[in-house]
Amino acid sequence: MKKKLIAGNWKMNGSLEANASLVRSIQGGLDAAQCHIAICVPTPYLAQVKDLIAGGNIELASQDVSAHAYGAYTGEVSAQMLREFGVRYSLVGHSERRQYHGETDATVAIKAQCALAAGITPIVCVGETLEERESGRTEDVVRRQLAAVIHANGHCISEIVVAYEPVWAIGTGRTATPEQAQQVHAVLRAQLQAATVHAERVSILYGGSMNAANAEQLLAQVDIDGGLVGGASLKAQDFLAIIHAAR
Repeated sequence: MKKKLIAGNWKMNGSLEANASLVRSIQGGLDAAQCHIAICVPTPYLAQVKDLIAGGNIELASQDVSAHAYGAYTGEVSAQMLREFGVRYSLVGHSERRQYHGETDATVAIKAQCALAAGITPIVCVGETLEERESGRTEDVVRRQLAAVIHANGHCISEIVVAYEPVWAIGTGRTATPEQAQQVHAVLRAQLQAATVHAERVSILYGGSMNAANAEQLLAQVDIDGGLVGGASLKAQDFLAIIHAAR
């Protein structure tokens, strides 16, 4: 049975002082951790956090990656650049990138491809809006989003991580019930099984307002392999509670 993965997404938060304090507090409570751990930090702090976690069991992750390898793309950061900073994972297709930056399924698929080519594991985010859920389109939406990534990366699709993040549950305090989350995770698992004989290698994380209070029930579901944690990852005790719930 593979270990669960708990990835903390700091989003656009942090400072040199706050980062050092947070990482030290997390490291101080990891003694009995039984899962893989990653933190997705803003790009300016990659070098700092790389040094802070050196020699420990926390992996470094970026919050995005460019769809281009190099060139005249001001403000973009390529996968190879991220790799030089020791980045192990990168989020791609987070709902905030799709919503605020117009990222399409095709763009997300290319970003996943770029990450894989550089030896970075993409955490591919999929999820439906409230309107899509209420109109009964949840499964169609997440299958379409994942299908684009499978189509572009079929030969190495078993090397990705998938994160189901219902858009209506991100930063809203609302959370899918364990049963709702499991239902969608099972759909994604079946889609991966149809795409590769190595589907069991792919971790599928839940990413909609996972917190210290609901983590244990969510992580107990058969197809939930970990969590993509937002606000709770900025509070050491809450993040540690989620980590210790991942058994």
